Amino acid sequence: MTDVTGASADVLHTLFHSDQGGHEQVVLCQDRASGLKAVIAIHSTALGPALGGTRFHPYASEQEALADALNLARGMSYKNAMAGLDHGGGKAVIIGDPDRHKSEELLLAYGRFVASLGGRYVTACDVGTYVADMDVVARECRWTTGRSPQNGGAGDSSVLTAFGVYQGMRACAQHLWGDPSLRDRRVGVAGVGKVGHLLVEHLLDEGADVVITDVREEAVRRTLDRYPAGVRAVADTDALIRVDGLEIYAPCALGGALDDDTVPVLTARIVCGAANNQLAHPGVEKDLADRGILYAPDYVVNAGGVIQVADELRGFDFERCKAKAAKIFDTTLAIFARAKADGIPPAAAADRIAEQRMAEARRRL
Repeated sequence: MTDVTGASADVLHTLFHSDQGGHEQVVLCQDRASGLKAVIAIHSTALGPALGGTRFHPYASEQEALADALNLARGMSYKNAMAGLDHGGGKAVIIGDPDRHKSEELLLAYGRFVASLGGRYVTACDVGTYVADMDVVARECRWTTGRSPQNGGAGDSSVLTAFGVYQGMRACAQHLWGDPSLRDRRVGVAGVGKVGHLLVEHLLDEGADVVITDVREEAVRRTLDRYPAGVRAVADTDALIRVDGLEIYAPCALGGALDDDTVPVLTARIVCGAANNQLAHPGVEKDLADRGILYAPDYVVNAGGVIQVADELRGFDFERCKAKAAKIFDTTLAIFARAKADGIPPAAAADRIAEQRMAEARRRL
């Protein structure tokens, strides 16, 4: 079922000819009074209600926003399946600059659209939206998670996202070097925002040598001020991936970090980071494998946040969530084992495992 009211020809073409996989439902939302223009994409509900965040971003076009929503929703199906959650995948994008266009009226209007889906889609935070925003959305929609503790939620999910990436990184070390310890390993973290700066803390606690970069100078300065020992900064990502002795590269900003320009010059033996959609195109995973670079599928290792927001729906317990996020270590090792057994890259192995779980769920319906 797809609501295409008011859709342009380009949007319709993207919707019906997308190569991102079949989606169950796509809703185009518009509220003229508040200025809301949004897309809600539900990829799958085979495992349960679709769960995924709301991205607020100044897309160049409706077509670009729709393509991003479709891609992100599909990714959430795979992420939730690999995290062992009883949720399918969905995602919403709001078109606009959050610093200029976000308002209480707009968020309330968005909440009404999510509520109209009757629980098929559960929303949460993503790029451009925060806990305080979800508190507003929840006033119109009970299918909202990622709220503040004062409003019955769990608060910032970045804590467990960073913890999960750290566990995935330890699994990479175990697989490649036979020891999960990151002590004295040189790790490059690209993006020290909500998740990246917390990942740095885990790495320093274990004695890693950390190099960072971020497009925002204030983020770099905040991290250096907080951790004056054990961290140094470089100018940009291009400099980071070329750092002498770099062993692990952690992309923790926006997607597309691994592309045809990056992979040939990457010196690290491991790529494991928090960013979504790190592979610029499907062929990149083979390029990494051909260079002997171990890639931890992003949607597997960054699932700590979605584990937290899913748990919030039944009454949040931090220790229960942390224990589940710790299992990302075992899940990552299982993916590497499957990749070796099937003779395929880890990203393809993760997809196969996720698709198998979703297919088995559909057969039980």
